[in-house]
Amino acid sequence: MNEVLPLDADGPTAVVEPPMIATFGGDGKMSPGAYAWSIHQGGRDPFIILVTIYIFMPYVASVLVGDPVRGQATISSWDQIIGWVVVFTAPFLGASIDKLGPRKPWLGLIVGLMVPMIALLWFARPGGTMTLATLAGLYIGARLLFVYGEVLHNAMLIRAAGLKAAHKASALALSAGNAASVIALGFTAWAFALPGKVTWNWVPAAPLFGLNPLTHEPERVVTLMAAGLLALGSIPLFLFTPDAPRTGVPILTAWRDGAGELLRMLKTVRRYRDAVVYLVSRMFFVDGMNAVLIYAGVYAIGVMKWGPLEMLVYGILLSIFAVIGGYIARLLDGSVGPKRALQIQIGVTAVSLTTMLGVSPDRILYLWSYDAAAHAPIWNGPVFRHLPDLVFIGIGFINAIFITGQYASSRTLLTRLTPPEQTGAFFGVYALSGVATLWLAPTLVNLGTNLTHSQQGGFATIVLLLIIGFAALMFVKGGGRQVAP
Repeated sequence: MNEVLPLDADGPTAVVEPPMIATFGGDGKMSPGAYAWSIHQGGRDPFIILVTIYIFMPYVASVLVGDPVRGQATISSWDQIIGWVVVFTAPFLGASIDKLGPRKPWLGLIVGLMVPMIALLWFARPGGTMTLATLAGLYIGARLLFVYGEVLHNAMLIRAAGLKAAHKASALALSAGNAASVIALGFTAWAFALPGKVTWNWVPAAPLFGLNPLTHEPERVVTLMAAGLLALGSIPLFLFTPDAPRTGVPILTAWRDGAGELLRMLKTVRRYRDAVVYLVSRMFFVDGMNAVLIYAGVYAIGVMKWGPLEMLVYGILLSIFAVIGGYIARLLDGSVGPKRALQIQIGVTAVSLTTMLGVSPDRILYLWSYDAAAHAPIWNGPVFRHLPDLVFIGIGFINAIFITGQYASSRTLLTRLTPPEQTGAFFGVYALSGVATLWLAPTLVNLGTNLTHSQQGGFATIVLLLIIGFAALMFVKGGGRQVAP
């Protein structure tokens, strides 16, 4: 589909006020509502960056489970549950919310549930009363609500920014999420992780607020920070971002009609062929991208033998570069279009991931052996004292930039391939395409690990998902530099 279809005369668009219909395209400028929409993601994403990727879940794998390899298997099993639940719910949520109209009340309910669930993860400590099963329930619940919130948030993009400024708001949102995470990670390093390990004048002598490293409180405190940022980052959206008008449709009727509309949409896929091909492509490449992120912490702990302080600094550095990724995505989307931008982002990530697999504490880029005992440290700091560490981090910078950019360009491309009046339904399928194969990456990683008896062998299977997604994207028409009138 290469053009924006005219708005239907009935269905969910019948209740859209004429002024809103006239401004779907927008003037290309960022409005206060668009900025507020982006800020919400700035408060939402630290849950993924602080809790899921760099700090808390690696702590769960290495300390609470007790072994990075077994911890990776445990976390992947939780991810499979999340994936299967979302497969059967997210698309219907997207279609039904178009019938109900307003997104904000539902998004408010989700935020209201997520904040305490994330905060309760603070009590997951060795020897504590919280069992691994309880931890799993809280984490799975918060991740599921995160996906539902993402569906609702994405469905507000066109109303918040218009078609012509959608790529700006999308890129800003990704950058805001990483910027907030950098600030949170930096404060955690300064206030909790570095005290007692360095004698720098600007670092406190002991962890602030009496946090005890022996009970892993510096790792666990990020859950409280993520909960607080989510709450604060949601306020501007509820105040300034425009919402859809009420339809007066009862909830059960909306779910029934939404399911029927979604099924009708799937039966008439020829009308949206390029969007469907794109979503199939995304099922593979986003699964690979997600796997790189979700298991990055466990991989670094197991292969590079890093501890909590190294992971904290690693998260800060990569989050800084991920901010750059949002702006690069905006530049690429505007200059070559979101489709070409995605191809660049997927290709670079596949190459850098392949390169990363050849780095370990005693080897650089597959070919060069490295003996830490035979080489003086590059510097006398508390972390990353040897060359393999720096090479691994440098590759991580590339991954951070282009994986972050991929999320922004993916969202922008969907808005170019679908009619604006059905954004809720399509973003429901968009969420489905991001999790429908969530079981696939853990399965491939486990298979590769068992065959090669190494974490590198398991991680190498992720490259296959990126290649398949890249190839399928070649069959998508549209998504060029200009939005069709």
